[in-house]
Amino acid sequence: MSDLSPNAQKVYDTLKKIGATNPNALKTADDVMRASNMPKGMMNNAVLELVNKGYAKRVAREKSAGYYLTK
Repeated sequence: MSDLSPNAQKVYDTLKKIGATNPNALKTADDVMRASNMPKGMMNNAVLELVNKGYAKRVAREKSAGYYLTK
């Protein structure tokens, strides 16, 4: 995964650590932000990078979107 920025790598590791590895275990951006200790803007950019590169998937829900890893 050398194609990821350091922040995206940190968010990827955080998603794996908190168990967001399938569609039934979605985590919100706030969950990821708290677990990774990153500012929300940096975390959002990192999650967007993961989604764009196919490492994570975003699922739109009623209140807030959820994220999980695909790779």
